[in-house]
Amino acid sequence: MNRALHPGAWWLWALGLAAVGSRTTNPLMLGLVIAIAGFVAVTCRQDTPWASSYGVFLKFGLVVIGIRVAFHVLLGGIGGPTVLFALPEVPLPDWARGIRLGGPVTAEGLVFALYQGLQLATLLCCVGAANALANAKRLLRSLPAALYEVSVAVVVAMTVAPQLVAGARSVRRARALRGEAVRGIRAVKVLMVPVLEDAFERSLVLAAAMDSRGYGRNAGLPTSTRLLTGALVLGGLIGLCVGAYGLLDGSAPTVAGVPMLALGTVLAVAGLRTGSRRVRRSRYRPDTWGAREALVVGSALVAALATVFSPAGLGGSALSPATVPLEPPQLPLLPALGLLCALAPVLTPERKTP
Repeated sequence: MNRALHPGAWWLWALGLAAVGSRTTNPLMLGLVIAIAGFVAVTCRQDTPWASSYGVFLKFGLVVIGIRVAFHVLLGGIGGPTVLFALPEVPLPDWARGIRLGGPVTAEGLVFALYQGLQLATLLCCVGAANALANAKRLLRSLPAALYEVSVAVVVAMTVAPQLVAGARSVRRARALRGEAVRGIRAVKVLMVPVLEDAFERSLVLAAAMDSRGYGRNAGLPTSTRLLTGALVLGGLIGLCVGAYGLLDGSAPTVAGVPMLALGTVLAVAGLRTGSRRVRRSRYRPDTWGAREALVVGSALVAALATVFSPAGLGGSALSPATVPLEPPQLPLLPALGLLCALAPVLTPERKTP
């Protein structure tokens, strides 16, 4: 039997690509992230109902780009000397200074809005690749014992997107068997209600099944242990969020980067160990973490570090191309080479297990 990769490794790999996408507005780099995420998602996905999630998120990304450009055309933003066309401008009161409705649309502002929309679409594609590759049910089975009490809420949140894709396929197949071939905008209106209903129903059924097995229930810990665990985990999550923001934002103080990330990791691990010490739950065939998982996560970590710590001479200055004046984007050397390392999952074939 083929041993599938640990679902946590896929999510960490996708988060590494998302870190690269959040660090740059260079369309060449963002396009490379989307291409790598899509290639790995198509090559390494298994035969599951949510295996086509990447295509759905890619379409959502195109919609996001269109909405971002439309907002810029209507509400304005970055200006520039190159005026493409002008819309009738609606006068606004003084308290709305800085906001406009209509007016001139410049090439510089349009390109800036396109870069930002592409960045958001790239983050969506990274999440889509993780949903297509990782089994959400197996990932929740691997939760630390300290998080069992919140796992019922987590399961609904994490399985909605995969269940939406599976529900859309089943509803579309059922309508096709009845001879109802509806396409375009009308298909979205017809399929939206049954797809949402089916997705939430499946997620709630899974959550009820987990509740019947003891997930989401009080583990019988003393109040002091529960408070200590909650404080450590919450403090660790805050530290991880601040540290990740400090690493991704080049203008943030140094203390908000690696030090906060390390402090958050220590607090989170301490909280999980404290809460898990008094909880005894067994797992049937637990997912193991081996060399393949380490290679996949390490490849994404290399891509993220090559982008975050890239010096100006090796492409760091090309991560955010200027739009005023307009400059053609250049492919940064070191970040691009680091990003190519994220193709490592394609080179790790499935292993046979007894």
